[in-house]
Amino acid sequence: MLKRTYLLVLGVLLQAGVSSASNNDGGWTNLFDGKTLRGWKVLGGQADYKIEDGVIVGTTALNTPNSFLVTEKEYGDFVLEVDIKLGAAINSGVQTRSHFNPKLNNGRGAVYGRQVEIDPSDRRWSGGIYDESRRQWIYPLSLNEDAQSLYKAGEYNRIKVECIGNETKTWLNGKPVAYVIDTLDQSGFIGLQVHSVSKPSDAGQKIYFKNVRIKTGNLRPEPFPSNIFVVNMQPNYLSDHEKQGGWKLLFDGKTTDGWVGAYKNKFPEKGWVVKDGTLTVLSSDGGESTNGGDIVSRDTYGAFDLTFDFKLSPGANSGVKYFVTQKENNQGSAIGLEYQIVDDKLHPDAKLGREGNRSLASLYDLITANKPSRFLHPTGEWNSGRVVVYPDNRVEHYLNGAKVLEYVRGSKDFKDLVAISKYKQWPNFGEAPQGHILLQDHGNEVSFRSVKIKKLR
Repeated sequence: MLKRTYLLVLGVLLQAGVSSASNNDGGWTNLFDGKTLRGWKVLGGQADYKIEDGVIVGTTALNTPNSFLVTEKEYGDFVLEVDIKLGAAINSGVQTRSHFNPKLNNGRGAVYGRQVEIDPSDRRWSGGIYDESRRQWIYPLSLNEDAQSLYKAGEYNRIKVECIGNETKTWLNGKPVAYVIDTLDQSGFIGLQVHSVSKPSDAGQKIYFKNVRIKTGNLRPEPFPSNIFVVNMQPNYLSDHEKQGGWKLLFDGKTTDGWVGAYKNKFPEKGWVVKDGTLTVLSSDGGESTNGGDIVSRDTYGAFDLTFDFKLSPGANSGVKYFVTQKENNQGSAIGLEYQIVDDKLHPDAKLGREGNRSLASLYDLITANKPSRFLHPTGEWNSGRVVVYPDNRVEHYLNGAKVLEYVRGSKDFKDLVAISKYKQWPNFGEAPQGHILLQDHGNEVSFRSVKIKKLR
């Protein structure tokens, strides 16, 4: 009887010890036990995953799609940590709240969802967020250039991911990197990527994963520095973090408060419609300001950070202008520096100008957007634009998070470009200290949403 009681107590203690080992240390649970791949499965390509010395080792395979070792269990809100080391300079990443679609990839199936990137290339976007097999880049590190130096080649790099509600934050080696607000995917599996390779020299390269652990209970969002840009994909919404950082909505998805017609004191009575959270300029004859006309912000801005989503109809042309003073009383569209919005394939204006300086995201008729840097969503889908004007007159244009051009207002280079442009007739063009934000009526249907601005000091 004593022996039986002893064994029963010992069993209870051992069971408690196992439970403690998997759930102690602040509520963390190990997703990898160091010995087996129990609880994991491979999806996508044919890369090999094995265990060597307590580490998951993925090995690249020639001419096979991206491969993923994914958890059999799905997770909603969590904090995840993974240590990753690349045996060669081959891209990898960690999938979060992801899924598998057997119809993708010509019927071979593919994993899709948000991926925290490990990018050893000269681009240096490790810790950024890529939407695998769906929307491309969501948070490229042109949005946080300070984080581009965090990745350590040839060493283990610790990725930390916080997914709570609609918010995803990432850290790399203890430093904050990316912040995304996205309404898609409230739950899904975790995945460890071995990227596809097409060069024989890249076959057989290894990626190492260890210390894979997750916390799902008693979660509290960790503060992020206020100077780190937030990619907010929830339409016409400002998070508390953005509000505290000084962001304001210029369009709230419901009203036209804050806007008037260019050269007018009220909003146009025709030509513009607010519906389903979007502000749409209606199609007319394709001419400048011949229907409702341009609209401008009531307030003026000097140094600022401006973001906006836009959706083009096929063949459409429009623009977002800044430093619009309305002093010129121009016939047609009001004068200002212009972030060009245009269907590059179908609208003839995109082929005019010099060396493509009238193409999408360009500084219209002055500076061409860097096309290799552009990530485009097809016409009819939403794209995101951004213009940053710093207090020292440096200006940057972004398209879907990627920086596509930069210049300095009032510099010699800028003045030289103006002198050979359509703006040469306007004295000191683009150099006003303050100006309105303008949404252009070019006679084609274009929709806007999530127009927001932050003043910079």
